[in-house]
Amino acid sequence: MNKVTIIGEAGVNHNGSLELAINLIDAAVNAGCDYVKFQTFRGSNVVSRFAKKAAYQKQTTDGNETQLEMIKKLELSEFMHIKLIEYCNKKNIQFLSTPFDLDSIDLLKKLNISVWKIPSGEIINLPYLIKIAKIDKPIILSTGMSTLDEIKTAVNLLKRNGAREITLLHCNTEYPTPYEDVNLRAMLTIKNALGVKVGYSDHTPGIEVPIAAVAMGATVIEKHFTLDKNMEGPDHKASLEPDELAAMVQAIRNIEKALGTGEKVPSPSEKKNIIVVRKSIVAKCAIKKGETFTENNITVKRPGNGISPMKWFDLLGKAAVKDFIEDELIVI
Repeated sequence: MNKVTIIGEAGVNHNGSLELAINLIDAAVNAGCDYVKFQTFRGSNVVSRFAKKAAYQKQTTDGNETQLEMIKKLELSEFMHIKLIEYCNKKNIQFLSTPFDLDSIDLLKKLNISVWKIPSGEIINLPYLIKIAKIDKPIILSTGMSTLDEIKTAVNLLKRNGAREITLLHCNTEYPTPYEDVNLRAMLTIKNALGVKVGYSDHTPGIEVPIAAVAMGATVIEKHFTLDKNMEGPDHKASLEPDELAAMVQAIRNIEKALGTGEKVPSPSEKKNIIVVRKSIVAKCAIKKGETFTENNITVKRPGNGISPMKWFDLLGKAAVKDFIEDELIVI
């Protein structure tokens, strides 16, 4: 199978610090991620001064600040973007960032990113979707909070405006997502309904669900990570720490190998066990040459390098071509 693309979602867990952002890139590299993803936005373009924080944001940030005040501290400047891209190139990991407004799309287009990641909240943002579609580069679209009809509408809009390669990520946008709300089978519903590649963007506390998603056919996995869950900021608590991220990546790579080709044949590693584990027809007792084989004088035992027990009825009634001792492989 094709290699699963693993996106380490650094998001805003850099807390506005270039140094922390670089450290996050290092953690993604060390974990074995294919991409490290940040978020590109200008707070005043994304959030009105009247917008309230989500419940999970209130629990992990200053309760006296507005959502706009919170996210303005998490912006990455153009200079920071350039430095992060340079560092990703140096470390041989792909840079990815999610734009949250039209100006940010322009910035990322200027920086010539290779893949466009659309977050769940923008799936109903018509001018935003059209602008990204016209860039004509691969798109990964998260589908949290959406219905199947909304997903179909967004995909049709993207295609009509030039998008040719679209991967849809099943997602739940609660941080952290309760396991009972994951509904992982919906990923397959999306795949079957739209005939596109699918993946999974995970916000559960652990690593089990992304691994299960790969076993079910996810081609992309996205997962938030942080350097320390106890840091102040909206997403740290629902993120993996570096050792957990590495464990998730390794588990996904193991599952990737385990899925195989789907052809049911003996594997190279088990072929040597066929003779040891399978059985052959052997003498149940001493048999004289010319004696007739019956159920009383032959039986089935290991090893499996003699006549197959599937030939049992073919052998019954035949005459022994030689003397056999007990347990000796029967030959004809």
